[in-house]
Amino acid sequence: MSATQQAEDVKETAATGVKLTDAAAIKVKTLIEQEGEEGLRLRVEVSPGGCSGLRYGLYFDTDNREGDVVQSYDGFEVVVDRMSVPYLMGANIDFADRIDAQGFTIDNPNAQGSCACGDSFH
Repeated sequence: MSATQQAEDVKETAATGVKLTDAAAIKVKTLIEQEGEEGLRLRVEVSPGGCSGLRYGLYFDTDNREGDVVQSYDGFEVVVDRMSVPYLMGANIDFADRIDAQGFTIDNPNAQGSCACGDSFH
């Protein structure tokens, strides 16, 4: 990877802490277009719960909350609340549509462990 590409990757994740792969970005954009609601954005959050202590949340909404951190992608925005940013710094969100795996996955370097379901971490 070139120094220019590394700098672009850092810039892309600097605001929200997360980076969407091309496959995830395409899927998010498609889902937002299918919903047809004006102003929908992908919200990524971390909240207490799950079998490992913290749970990921990914959903579409139009809310503007105080302290939200927004990252623009091609045709949509990703929003992370300020409390979740430290937990998601450097995380990659991917989308798979294969026979052995389907849906969004989060690869988070901050997670010290996770549960078997993959929805929570500590």
